[in-house]
Amino acid sequence: MYQGELESDIQYLPGVGPKRAALLRSELGVARVKDLIHLYPFRYIDRSSVQRIADVPLDAAYVQVQATVVRTMLMGAGSRILYMRDVNGALRADGTRPGYGGIPTEADVQAEKSIHFNTVKRLSVIVSDGSGEMEMVFFRGIKYTFGRLQPGQEFLFFGKPSAFGGRINMVHPEIDNPLLPGSGAGGVMTGVYPSTDKLKSGGITGKVMNKLMGSALALALPEVRETLPDYVLKEKGLVPLPYALQHIHFPKDAQSLQKAQYRLKFEELFLLQLSLLKQKYIRSRNERGIPMPAVGADFNACYQALPYTLTGAQKRVIKEIRADLVSGHQMNRLLQGDVGSGKTMVAVLTALIAVANGCQACIMAPTEVLAQQHFANISKYLRPTSVRVALLTGSTRTAERRDIHQALQDGSLGIIVGTHALIEDTVIFHRLGLAIVDEQHRFGVDQRAKLWAKNADGIPPHILVMTATPIPRTLAMTLYGDLSISVIDEMPPGRKPVETMQITERRRPALNRFLRDQIALGRQVFIVYPLIFESEKVDYKNLEQGYERTVADFPFPPYKLAIVHGQQSAEEKRFNMDAFVAGRAQILVSTTVIEVGVDVPNASVMVIESAERFGLSQLHQLRGRVGRGSDKSYCILVRDEKVSKESQKRLDLLCSTEDGFVLAEEDMKMRGPGDLEGTQQSGLPVSLNIASLAKDGRILSDAREYAEHVLEDDPMLEKPQNQQLSAELRKEKYHKDDYSRIS
Repeated sequence: MYQGELESDIQYLPGVGPKRAALLRSELGVARVKDLIHLYPFRYIDRSSVQRIADVPLDAAYVQVQATVVRTMLMGAGSRILYMRDVNGALRADGTRPGYGGIPTEADVQAEKSIHFNTVKRLSVIVSDGSGEMEMVFFRGIKYTFGRLQPGQEFLFFGKPSAFGGRINMVHPEIDNPLLPGSGAGGVMTGVYPSTDKLKSGGITGKVMNKLMGSALALALPEVRETLPDYVLKEKGLVPLPYALQHIHFPKDAQSLQKAQYRLKFEELFLLQLSLLKQKYIRSRNERGIPMPAVGADFNACYQALPYTLTGAQKRVIKEIRADLVSGHQMNRLLQGDVGSGKTMVAVLTALIAVANGCQACIMAPTEVLAQQHFANISKYLRPTSVRVALLTGSTRTAERRDIHQALQDGSLGIIVGTHALIEDTVIFHRLGLAIVDEQHRFGVDQRAKLWAKNADGIPPHILVMTATPIPRTLAMTLYGDLSISVIDEMPPGRKPVETMQITERRRPALNRFLRDQIALGRQVFIVYPLIFESEKVDYKNLEQGYERTVADFPFPPYKLAIVHGQQSAEEKRFNMDAFVAGRAQILVSTTVIEVGVDVPNASVMVIESAERFGLSQLHQLRGRVGRGSDKSYCILVRDEKVSKESQKRLDLLCSTEDGFVLAEEDMKMRGPGDLEGTQQSGLPVSLNIASLAKDGRILSDAREYAEHVLEDDPMLEKPQNQQLSAELRKEKYHKDDYSRIS
């Protein structure tokens, strides 16, 4: 609970003022003193250790050296020395000395006065600690720094080491007097805060941020009130909030920092889980669901006609869904399953249960290609049943659309598959009981809300959300913490592993020979190009050039090629996709529009061009397009000769495993949760200030378990000891418009 100084405008904090306040607001979202003290360091620098210059590693993030200034040089254009000074005094560029012996003469003073600093491009300072020499380079604040760094004097220099011209240097190091207490040699851990170029050029450096934080804490800490009940602090062994805030910014040692971090991370994750679970409880108590006790003859007919046995995971998930449907409460379930794990079959059987109970089911897909694919598969599965299914997309013809609308309204159409077209106002259901949304992160909140509004008798439809993007457990717990989660973690029998390998452009001739051999065996080939932005001309140029090269390498006859990309009309896309699916074209050159849902069992090779430009999740999705038939399948990653360490790690990881959940966990560790495929659009329900879903999985699990324990005893947080928790959850941060309804 905050009052007074904590709510005061940041501009009134000593050292800020209107200009800096505007920068802090626009760059970091810091408007009040309380915002500043909740801006936590993202890492810490141990300023207690000093290294010898001879031992400085070039790959170190930061080092600190204590050294004596040997000479300073003012450099002009073309690295010409304009003026130099050493322990014996000044030395002109022509080699003559105005004075000698280290005592400035009148000539020294006059010579320095005559320096035109506007012609100076940089300041080079050579320092030595006896073990070796190092260069300190400055491009800004040259006049002041030149006056401060007198040869013969000793300073602490702190910065990132690098090498240039055969010498180790630091560019713009921090400079301290080694004799001052707390200047770096006294065991101080310094926090490093988020920054931008605008902040730095506005004078808000790391050093300034530390000073501002010190002022803010001195002012605000006396007003900070505890946010967690005493029993929570005691049971979980947490330090009080004022202690945590002081030591997260200015830890006296590693132990105090660890205690502060744990307290703040636990609180953040605990309150988030408390909020999600409380909403889940409220919904389960209040949201009536259409009871669906019957399984029905159509379900049994479809099930018995399957050409294969369902996996244990599929059977388990269907039982979990059945339990929701008979409960009398609305189902809100997330179904996670890797590419090819059999989610569509689960969706079909669930839809048949809805039909058996006098309801209709809709299956909404994000693209026409995926909607058509679902419709083709579902139609096949429904042949042994009496249930009618239809496809509704933006390109459905007017007469056909009219018939579908009529059949939906009179109830003769049991299952409808479609795209956004399903949420149009003209689409009226007789009795919508189940909404299945595939790859739901691609739909906006408003679009989904329109679908939920098409309910039966005022009762919302049961919701089943499906995703083929494996979501790490910690992220699922947060993104979908208020949903029930089912996971198909078993692949259907007979599905062969896809052999994944990476090559460079030099091996293109060998790749072409391999593709010709595969086509000669009757197989088909995907060749995918990266398209980062739909409007990016260079990407289309790459695609067009790649298509032309492929046409040259695989001429007609005997080879037939199709091309699919985002700038084609729906009709063009469908024509080319149909040619490939039907086997009339052996090679499909495409952008990532084929990433989700395209099912061509005869396609056994996936070639991904410029593979280093794709995210790990996207690469895994693309690989999932092959290996769907009985033939041995291959995924070939074509990469540049030189790629970054991160890109190489991604490609190596993809080659090492086919487990989408392992890849998703690793992807999150490498890139953070906000960038993961499918989470960038929807975002986390609450922004996290200090906790990391990638690194703090154990704390998150503990926080969720403890939140469940608290709510078991007091589901609505009405007891006196939980008033603080209830107040915290009422804050804007935890109040989101209906994200309990899948967001």
